Amino acid sequence: MKKYIFLIFFIFQPVFSQVKQEISNIFGAKSYSKEISLFRGKEFLIKEVLGSSTEVTRFELDPMEAAPSGELTTLYYNCESLKKEGVIFGFYGDYANEFGILLQGYAYKNFNKQQSSELFQKIEEAKIKNAQYLNDDIDNHNIYITFEDLTLLIYRKEQYFRYRVFWKSFDSEWGDFAFRRTKSKFEKKVK
Repeated sequence: MKKYIFLIFFIFQPVFSQVKQEISNIFGAKSYSKEISLFRGKEFLIKEVLGSSTEVTRFELDPMEAAPSGELTTLYYNCESLKKEGVIFGFYGDYANEFGILLQGYAYKNFNKQQSSELFQKIEEAKIKNAQYLNDDIDNHNIYITFEDLTLLIYRKEQYFRYRVFWKSFDSEWGDFAFRRTKSKFEKKVK
């Protein structure tokens, strides 16, 4: 009898171990949408950027763009009362812990308004100054820049710019469309 119970447990175990990507089940989702990033980003913004307050604090948090890979999302924030504004990068997916074990998780990186402007400007300048080099051998000619503890690999693929964003143990791909929309939305918000 014990053998049959044991066998039934292993037969049905895989059926119930699948994870769907939806807001109510965010802990096991492999890739994340803007909605989930917004949900998690609010906690990060309150705890890590705005800080605790005994007063009612109003803030805006707008999910700007999610990379098609689901590995990177960007959120614009503004808190007029605290005079804090900027962009939060949400990283999702596989990362290696200090023991080299591959795990799934998420983390957020804050860039205030000035840092965000500098980052977008640095990316644009690098692309302009190296356009000929990158176009000479698409897929094989690459450049990279660093900004604080973020490294961006920039290259061309199928006539479009591509970006790989390395931060901590995350390695996320950010398409040109997602980059341009993030930059454009940010510039409209801060005017």
